[in-house]
Amino acid sequence: MTAPRVLVVDDEAPIVDLVRGYLEREGMEVMSADDGPTALELIRERAPDVVVLDVMLPGLDGFEVLRRARTMTDAYVIMLTARAEEIDRIVGLSVGADDYLVKPFSPRELAARVRALLRRPRMGVPADTEAWRVHDLSVDPRRRSVTLRGAPVSLTVLEFDLLAMLIREPGVVHTRQQLLDRVWGMDYVGDEHVVDVHLANLRRKLGDDASRPTYVETVRGVGYRLKDAT
Repeated sequence: MTAPRVLVVDDEAPIVDLVRGYLEREGMEVMSADDGPTALELIRERAPDVVVLDVMLPGLDGFEVLRRARTMTDAYVIMLTARAEEIDRIVGLSVGADDYLVKPFSPRELAARVRALLRRPRMGVPADTEAWRVHDLSVDPRRRSVTLRGAPVSLTVLEFDLLAMLIREPGVVHTRQQLLDRVWGMDYVGDEHVVDVHLANLRRKLGDDASRPTYVETVRGVGYRLKDAT
């Protein structure tokens, strides 16, 4: 079995060395970059499975690296930020990060989060499953493709899996914890509000209005559901 590839992007060499040691002991192949442009080059050429990405980088900051990386990879991304403000976490998640950690962080916890992402379950479906359709939205689980009114919609891995879970059971309410367990995995150890941010991104890409939703509906105090066409 091929070892998972992890790219660690940070301009502080001691942090890179510490993280590398923990991840290599987990049997992972670790590469590193200390600036934004080098990180993008490695993402393009080496196709890592997970990227551990610092926000404060020379050349390009982590947010811009992530924006550009999302045009070429569906790798899982964990953002590292020295600032604990909620807005930084929301910005990171909104541009495509899967998780985040605030510095100073435990390298043991980081390794656990990387393992959790790599063990994330895919939405398994029988080979003969047809596309799910609700309203003018269609999700093909075999091709992992989405169309809205006949036009393709580009989603991240997490956005697709969230939509697939909702559309396969229209009208059924799913709690945040149920979505986390199924999409992120039972051993996810991060903030459950990542669900809200990724669903907000999904709504934006579907042109959905959260106050008058056509597709993804918030059931206050409970969770989310895809509105049934009926």
